[in-house]
Amino acid sequence: MYPAQELIRLEAHKAALRRRITRHRAQCVEAASHVARPLAWLDRALAFWRRLSPFAQYAAVPLGFLVKRTIFPRLKIFGSLLRWSPLVFSVVRSLSSTLKNRF
Repeated sequence: MYPAQELIRLEAHKAALRRRITRHRAQCVEAASHVARPLAWLDRALAFWRRLSPFAQYAAVPLGFLVKRTIFPRLKIFGSLLRWSPLVFSVVRSLSSTLKNRF
């Protein structure tokens, strides 16, 4: 078998190795939390947008008319764009859902 001195040395080396592994794990946790902070913000913003998006389509048209009236009172192109925007939104939504289901 191994001499006692060798076993004591191996035990000390094992303890030092375990401390180093614990320290590296703590550093990895800290680095991961630092990296995940912007991702968590992005996730919250995306969840907020998903809750808001059904209502945004209905609010976009009146807000668009208000903006048109105040900023672009003489341009007729902007008014026609706003008039056709609900149709464009529905076509884009149906195309994107069709493409999602297909692929």
